[in-house]
Amino acid sequence: MTVRTRFAPSPTGVLHLGSIRTALFCWLYARRHKGEFVLRIEDTDRERSTEENVMAILEGMEWLGLDADEGPFYQTQRFDRYREVINEWLADGRAYHCYCTREELDELRAKQMEAGEKVRYDGRWRDRPEPREGVDPVVRFRNPDDGEVVVDDQVRGRVVFQNSELDDLIIARSDGTPTYNFTVVVDDYDMQITHVIRGDDHLNNTPRQMNMIAALGAEPPVYAHLPMILGPDGAKLSKRHGAVDIREYHEEGYLPEAMLNYLVRLGWSHGDQEIFSIDEMIELFDIADVNQSASAFNPEKLRWINQQHILAMSTEELGERLVPFLGKAGLDPANGPLPSHVAEGFHERADTLLHMAASARYCYEDFEDVDPKSAKKHLRPVILEPLKVVRARLADVPHWGQTQIAEAVAAVAEDYELNLGKLGQPLRVAVTGGPVSPPIDVTLWLVGQERTLARLDKAVALIEERAAASAG
Repeated sequence: MTVRTRFAPSPTGVLHLGSIRTALFCWLYARRHKGEFVLRIEDTDRERSTEENVMAILEGMEWLGLDADEGPFYQTQRFDRYREVINEWLADGRAYHCYCTREELDELRAKQMEAGEKVRYDGRWRDRPEPREGVDPVVRFRNPDDGEVVVDDQVRGRVVFQNSELDDLIIARSDGTPTYNFTVVVDDYDMQITHVIRGDDHLNNTPRQMNMIAALGAEPPVYAHLPMILGPDGAKLSKRHGAVDIREYHEEGYLPEAMLNYLVRLGWSHGDQEIFSIDEMIELFDIADVNQSASAFNPEKLRWINQQHILAMSTEELGERLVPFLGKAGLDPANGPLPSHVAEGFHERADTLLHMAASARYCYEDFEDVDPKSAKKHLRPVILEPLKVVRARLADVPHWGQTQIAEAVAAVAEDYELNLGKLGQPLRVAVTGGPVSPPIDVTLWLVGQERTLARLDKAVALIEERAAASAG
């Protein structure tokens, strides 16, 4: 048997962390078993489904590399197939027309609630074949009256539902459009889905769907219902926690490998291992190892994992990925060091590509003013002469490389009997405008000889002006 999983988002909203975690588990399970992964767009909710949300789904999946073997399939393009099944079921009694008005159903619901009973449709139109004038009927599936439905869930274990507790589900609305619980059954049957991996909010739908699968004369797929992802405060994950369009994480400079690594650990583990490559995830993932308990989203952990993937990536590839983020920051990669060199210098300090680009701004454009606090602390008269000398030494460096820069700075520090940091920090403030940067030899190498000398000239002039003002 070929394992076939599917990811079936609804384009009534954007793709967020919970949906992507589901897609990832489906994708990994198919890849682990050398199976097939199907993408299906469940767009039967015509009022809320939008083309923009469809694009959000496709772009998010593409960014993360969750490639589908088949699809995307769109449910709105399969209406003829749904009508075919509905008509077959109406003809042989597996479904029936229900002419209840909304007022009658509201009255039924109110009586059941008043009596403390479970709110459910009572099957009053099951055996009334005559139509009702002035009412457009819905179509209901004739659920079995007795017996039980057993779900051998790969995450939750054995879950039993009594058919007597299940009412006759609407499978087509009064305007003829099919409903979710019906279309998903027909789709999974037609597409030969063997494993349905989805959120546990769908567990209560499963017994009705299994009964409809039986009505199609088929065996049900294997089900695995994933626990929820909660916010750090234990509440349902929301936008304030990070349940935003997955593309926003792309815009912020997260690596897709890191996003997948973080999400796979929300509910699944392999010993104490935290960092996984894509290949390792495929090799090790098993749906049977998913925890039953909910997981909490931790944005700090996500940033840490992203930083670990930044550290592990080659500087050449990291530089290529950095280029668009330099552009987002308004920086021209042609007006400074190679992006791969920036990646080499900043990868230990940056936790996102956007952070890396912002941190490297002084490598590509000049700044007007030095940070006042840093200038007051480090650009003082006592360092004026060493700065002038190191400026002269750096001007004579024939090849602008890290080794040559380090040697020039160390020689001046030795001449003036200064701790290297006592010279390095004023150099850093002068050349970057602030107190934080990579090691000073790397920083000056990235800034470039011409810019370094010009900024040292400005720093020397600043110290001299302050000294003169103080003396006056």
